[in-house]
Amino acid sequence: MMQRTRGFTLVELLVAMVIAAILMAIAVPSYRSYVQRTQRTEARQALTQARAAQERYFLQYNRYAADVAAVPPGGLGLPGITANGLYALQVTLTPTGYSLRATPVPGGAQQDDTRCAAFTVDESGRRTAIRDTGEDNTEECWR
Repeated sequence: MMQRTRGFTLVELLVAMVIAAILMAIAVPSYRSYVQRTQRTEARQALTQARAAQERYFLQYNRYAADVAAVPPGGLGLPGITANGLYALQVTLTPTGYSLRATPVPGGAQQDDTRCAAFTVDESGRRTAIRDTGEDNTEECWR
């Protein structure tokens, strides 16, 4: 009588590999989307911090700073890039105040975040965010 060896057949292994591939195809993009959403908080925090620094600067110098990274009195003295290096910060002076903008650093982890390509906040606290197509996406990005 011939003994049968225990193990998996090639078909069983292929079926298991296909199932694993399907699960990965679903899980990886979903996880990446979750990571992008959580990393957006870095842009929001940096803009909130820069806005507070602009208001302190205005109280001291009676004008708004034209640069985020330059040391006072030329700028705010803050880093031009967020803590984890995901977003770059810029300030633009307007006739009535300023606009702070956070955009993903090229080559960084957030560069492929098409849903929230840029965050802005101005002197009145008005927050906006746009997609990479230029459409307004403030509701999703600032929550």
